[in-house]
Parts: sequence; structure tokens; C-alpha cells
Amino acid sequence: MSARVHVVTDSTAGLSAHEVLRQPLTVVPLQVVIGGTSYDDGDTSADVVAEALKTFTPVSTSRPAPQSFADTYARCAAAGAESIVSIHLSGDMSGTVEAAMIGAKESPVPVRVVDSRSLGMGLGFPVLAAAVAAAAGASQAEVEAAARARMAATSAYFYVDTLEYLRRGGRIGAAQALLGTALAVKPLLTISGGRIVPLEKVRTSSRAIARLADIAVQRAGAGPVQVAVHHLANLDKAHTLADGLADRLPQAEAIVLREVGAVIGAHVGPGMLAVVIAPR
Repeated sequence: MSARVHVVTDSTAGLSAHEVLRQPLTVVPLQVVIGGTSYDDGDTSADVVAEALKTFTPVSTSRPAPQSFADTYARCAAAGAESIVSIHLSGDMSGTVEAAMIGAKESPVPVRVVDSRSLGMGLGFPVLAAAVAAAAGASQAEVEAAARARMAATSAYFYVDTLEYLRRGGRIGAAQALLGTALAVKPLLTISGGRIVPLEKVRTSSRAIARLADIAVQRAGAGPVQVAVHHLANLDKAHTLADGLADRLPQAEAIVLREVGAVIGAHVGPGMLAVVIAPR
């Protein structure tokens, strides 16, 4: 590690090993519990989670322990970091930000904890921007500013086959879940203010995918844009969505197509599709 500032994030950013290894960047995993057995996010596949959900095997998730962050920050400092910027999934969806703040109190170097108010590549794009700034020699304040600039430009929209998994995890209210089920609609959701909120209701999954694409194109604008497509156990439709966006957004940088990890998958359920848009 040669950068003065090191960036820390969590596993819900969904970054590849290549993206992590080439930057001054460390990932702290959340945990997923499947049928009473706990795994670090990344140590079990999203397919395993999807199958567990389909068979009604109990699935839950938990934040990293504050000590995990304290240990990570200490290792970063020992490797040469003079300060740290720690960027995490929305504090309204998880206690991860809180755990990072507690762990930061024990850090031997200054830590700035940033709540991304998002997850997936809605978190990943800001994290990568921060890591690039850190690698270029930016100060802690400049690295944080790089992350916040990407956060402000980034939006996420997604479709789920059912709201039941989000209801089970407490990510939406029971009334919203019941309404979606009663009307037999396919809900489109977005993240606003760090929370998952309804956006639109459509009648079919094909219409939902078409609307996701339309919303993404409108949000992208005419200039350079970062785009990611996420899914859980829905690769064919994810490819269809990504290919359509590539045709309609020729100005986009390489479109990231990535299945969500086990922790996110536990809450959205099989069939989920999402698009993350971040205009430059």
C-alpha cells in the first residue's frame, strides 16, 4: 500500500476481486445465516441463498462486528495508511455504518465513515471513485469528496418478483407488501434517502424490464455515464436488460453485469433485476 489514504467498504458494494486488488481498498464482509449456519458474504453463493429462499429455509443477515472494523483499520495503518475513508451501505438498511463508527474509535489513524445511502454498485461506484482518488495521492478530505460526488450522481432502480422477501427483512412495511400481492402487480422500486421506496407498479415482468430500461436511459442523459445491471438468479433477463442499455446508451462506459451477493440476495429474493446509473 503506497497511498496515504486507504478506502474501506463492505461486501454489499459487490466489487470484483480485480477491482479491489488494484486499488488501496479493503472489503469487510457482512454475514448471512442460512438454516442456522453463518457465512461471510462471499463465502457462499447467491444461488445457495436463492434456493434457500425458494424452499423456505430460514435466511437472515447481520452487520460486521465493530471489532472487525477496528482490526481492519489497524491493519491499514500498519501497512502505511495515514488516514482512512470508510464507505458503506445505507444506514437505514443495516447497522454497518454504526459498527464502522464504533470501530473507528479504536483506529490508530483518523477514519471518516461515510453512509452511501445506497448499496450494490450504488455503493460500488462511489467506493471506486474514492479509491482512484486515494491512489492518485488525494488527501482524506479529497477522497471523501470524490465518494460524495459519485453518491450524488448515482441512482438505483429495481424490480422484484415479490415484495415478500423485503417485508421479511423489514426493508419495507407489511402494508406495502400486502398491497403488491393483492393487486398482483410487479413492483418497481428505487432508493431514496437511503431507503427502499415504491416507484411504479406494472402488470408483467416484461413490462417491468422495459420500464427499468426507459428510466435508466432518461436518468443517464446524453453525456458519459457509468451503468451497472444487477440480478439474483435471473441471468438471462439481466443480459437482455444490459444488451438493451448498451444499444441505447452508446456513451456509457463498460456496462457492469453482476449478480448480487448473498446478503443483498437474502432481502430481494430470486428474480430481482436492478440498474444503477451514475452520470459523469
